[in-house]
Amino acid sequence: MSAESGVPTFRDALTGLWARYDPQQLATEEGFRANPQLVWDWYALRRTGVSRAQPNLGHVAIAQWEAAHPGGLTLVTQNVDDLHQRAGSCEVICLHGAIFEDRWLDDCRRRARGEPSCDTQWARPGSPPRCGECGNPVRPGVVWFGEALPQHALAAAQRAAAECDVMLVVGTSGAVHPAAGLPVLARRAGARVAIVNPGPSEIDDAADVLLRGTAAELLPKLLG
Repeated sequence: MSAESGVPTFRDALTGLWARYDPQQLATEEGFRANPQLVWDWYALRRTGVSRAQPNLGHVAIAQWEAAHPGGLTLVTQNVDDLHQRAGSCEVICLHGAIFEDRWLDDCRRRARGEPSCDTQWARPGSPPRCGECGNPVRPGVVWFGEALPQHALAAAQRAAAECDVMLVVGTSGAVHPAAGLPVLARRAGARVAIVNPGPSEIDDAADVLLRGTAAELLPKLLG
């Protein structure tokens, strides 16, 4: 969805100086605990790239359709960028978290004592920032390999899939579960499924319609 905005996929971004690193070093809790500065600096670079990117015509087409049909669209994304929101989409369900959000690596000690949790904005600057009281590091608010999806986001996505009339799937390999199961869930519940993708995906068998092309190329025509 965001490729035409210049946002590379996670693995496509492992180029140049970063090509020697295994994804397990950069996108797991274990990797972060082993080398927090390395992982933090990697995501700082990713954040800089995403902040420079702009929503493409595909993002804009979805946002305009949503505005013209209030209550008619539920937007679920595996992307961690904020390009849908910047294009004007509201109530975006982010299955894999958000790259510009921060959270504590470990549960806040104050919360364990029944007190309000510390705000990550209070953390002392660093790579990564850390709590001035206990040293708890801040981590990116994305879902790393081996971590569960946010339960509220997954439940909302599954509910939308089970209740929709049409599911439009855009630009996915269909290889990452449980997100890849949403079109199958929609199809079983009686919805029509359309897939927009430049090439084949692992969930093409769940589609009523396959449209070969990119998001920026096809979505303005389809939703217009």
